[in-house]
Amino acid sequence: MANAPKRAVTIQDVALAAQVSTKTVSRVINNEAGVNAETRARVAQIVKELDYRPNLNAQSLAGDRSFLIGLFIENPGSYVTDFQTGVIERCREAGYHLMVEPWAPGDPELSTKVLNLLRQLRLDGVILLPPHCDDPPILDALEKEGVPIIRIAPINNRADSPVIRAHDYVASRLMTAHLLNLGHRNIGFIKGAPGHSATANRLQAFIDEMTQQGVSVNHDLIFPGDFTFDRAEISAREMLSLPDRPTAIFASNDEMALAVLAVAERMGIRVPEDLSVTGFDDTPVSRMVWPQITTVRQPVKEIGWTAADLLISLSPRRKGWPDPMPNKLLDFEIIVRESTGPVRGERN
Repeated sequence: MANAPKRAVTIQDVALAAQVSTKTVSRVINNEAGVNAETRARVAQIVKELDYRPNLNAQSLAGDRSFLIGLFIENPGSYVTDFQTGVIERCREAGYHLMVEPWAPGDPELSTKVLNLLRQLRLDGVILLPPHCDDPPILDALEKEGVPIIRIAPINNRADSPVIRAHDYVASRLMTAHLLNLGHRNIGFIKGAPGHSATANRLQAFIDEMTQQGVSVNHDLIFPGDFTFDRAEISAREMLSLPDRPTAIFASNDEMALAVLAVAERMGIRVPEDLSVTGFDDTPVSRMVWPQITTVRQPVKEIGWTAADLLISLSPRRKGWPDPMPNKLLDFEIIVRESTGPVRGERN
């Protein structure tokens, strides 16, 4: 006769072994307050010893949480991958799951599509990356359904939700100063996508730093890139085909900087001897190429972790955000690598 299947460990088993109530076990599992450190450690140890695994479906039906967080994005990419990793790590720590949903801005049916999703899944909260953090159809749908949101680097200020951002403007000024300190004056700039606060902030910082240091900005060397390799590749080819091509290019994210490197290689332009190249974000791609890319290290993964943590901390109570609103500004670091060097008097 076949062995009977092993009975699943229940929350009651854990409570009995730890000599506490099931409510206390639930609080420990969900990382809620109201349990002293000694009891918390004992329950956690028994959960591990018994290999207890909470049934999220049952928990969802029994309470006001679905244990599911949404991440709304425009397009996948290196930045999104790093950001998503941070969100997933925090979700796993708290027993949550992440649903990533790409939406096309400007879709006339966007509001209806978002509402249908929200009514099917009952998300505990949603993290909005640009440009969705400023997209009225998405914001209206989330507000209508009462879903808490975290907005990442929005353009417009709202008083009803937390905002997390990095020092785009200050970091871009320092990166521009780095190129100027190397002697570059004829500097090109590849900007990001419309609808992103980072696009305007990074470009304005570049212009302001050039102007403050008495260097005229050649607006004919400011090209679109949309934060994508393909669009930046077109712009880099046009820029580097000019009779008086730039000695340096500030690409305002790493994928676009990678496109500049690829075009320079095909055109026989040496980096950094003939052309210095900088990026932004310090995504893995910046370290996977040669020369490695000088860039701005944003704590992308930490931003994702922090966004998930804010939603997870809020969702058990559903009483709204604390006062003052927990807005966060995270730091950055200029990472100098081999893709930048001093300007040369002559170019091959």
